[in-house]
Amino acid sequence: MPPSVSPLTVTHWLRDARQRLEAVTDEGPLEAELLLRHVTGRSRATLMAWPDATLHAAHLDTLAALLARRLEGEPLAYLTGTREFWSMAFEVTPAVLIPRPDTETLVERALVHVADDPDGLVIDAGTGSGAVAIALATECLNPIVATDASAEALAVAARNARRLLPPGRVMFVRGDWLAAFGNGCAATIVSNPPYLATGDAHLLALRREPAGALVSGDDGLSAIETLARQARTVGRAATTLLLEHGAEQGAAVRQCLAEAGWERIATFADLASRERVSEGRRTETDTHPTRDRA
Repeated sequence: MPPSVSPLTVTHWLRDARQRLEAVTDEGPLEAELLLRHVTGRSRATLMAWPDATLHAAHLDTLAALLARRLEGEPLAYLTGTREFWSMAFEVTPAVLIPRPDTETLVERALVHVADDPDGLVIDAGTGSGAVAIALATECLNPIVATDASAEALAVAARNARRLLPPGRVMFVRGDWLAAFGNGCAATIVSNPPYLATGDAHLLALRREPAGALVSGDDGLSAIETLARQARTVGRAATTLLLEHGAEQGAAVRQCLAEAGWERIATFADLASRERVSEGRRTETDTHPTRDRA
């Protein structure tokens, strides 16, 4: 094996890996360290304390294989099998979208409304890894149900819940968005649906993640439109619907909510000051007609 691929010490391997990872990511130093920690099981403090420690041959072989996969474009989270979200380590596989920090805005906004109705049912539609539902469950006592059309995604979400939550804290149901629910049952509905348009330029960089969790029609709004309609029926007399969307879709999503009959529509920015979450409310005095479910 060439020395540049399998240096013998922590320092040498990190230096080489950082340089090579610069071709695919701006976070080469961090990703190199995370790969090394994942394979060796050593903490960051240990790596820093013993930078000249020799790496075992078995570790070097595994590191070489993982580094090659990363250089081919496979996301780091799929290589390590984990991604942090809401200060918790979530299992991720190619069956689920990798949780992003932007989605914490969705959790934060949901908690504002959940606090006003501590007994109301919360639905997380299209849960993927379960990140949003589980994050909410750590912060509130509301009953929470998470849905996904993918059995593989639900299996990942259920494993995350078993590891991070008390038994039964979140219920998982297989179904397409809100189709599994009856009328008037939910107080808060949240979703991080697919919102990229077919042919979006971002898809090349995201090609390893499940397309069904990314792409939603020619304009990227198909899932959002469906949720806006379905939630009007599933929601009870006073309901809040919260939707994550692309940074340039705020106006379009607000229009979707308005056309579906939602009131008190507003959009909130993420930490990078980009429009990220739009919400609409249905009040007990709402007289708008409920549209048919999609």
